[in-house]
Amino acid sequence: MAETARFPKLIAFDLDYTLWDLWIDTHVTGPLRRHKDTLNQVLDRDDQPISFYRDIPAIFHRIRGVQLADSPKERPFIAACSRTHAPDLAYRCLNLLLVPPPAAPDGGGSEDSSSFSRVTPAINFFDQLEIYPGSKIKHFKKNYENTGIDYADMLFFDDEIGNKEVEKLGVVFCHVPAGVNNQKFEQGLAAWRKRSATNND
Repeated sequence: MAETARFPKLIAFDLDYTLWDLWIDTHVTGPLRRHKDTLNQVLDRDDQPISFYRDIPAIFHRIRGVQLADSPKERPFIAACSRTHAPDLAYRCLNLLLVPPPAAPDGGGSEDSSSFSRVTPAINFFDQLEIYPGSKIKHFKKNYENTGIDYADMLFFDDEIGNKEVEKLGVVFCHVPAGVNNQKFEQGLAAWRKRSATNND
């Protein structure tokens, strides 16, 4: 069964040191390649591996399995918001990285019945891709422009505390100095739910 809960309508992630443990415009040299159908790993010209942090695939599948509590026929959007100076490498990496299918449900999780139940290119999980240099304010204004989702219904994970500036728009910011894991994801959800409850009082 799908998870039905109070979730943000848009959940956004930075890329570098948020989803993977490097700066793609500094530590990586193209061209990128994948060895056959290796899951969650891409190699650069010098065999530098690029992989999502351990919990990221399960988090992506979890978001895809959510039915919004106030709109059961809808699911949260997933966005990437990165200021990288190597957007082409970032796009190529997201195209090449293969996300494994979700683990079998354990009674409390959700089962993905869509195409995401198979090995899936990472880029297919994203509804919004704002990957270019500049302020994260600009990224989130584009998210709003393209989706119509209120800023108060957005949650953003980023390793750089300076990007907390998006809170000026009403976005809930979750600082993840060591990247996103299950604990940090829950922390972000809790912060958004607390803010949402306050706004609805």
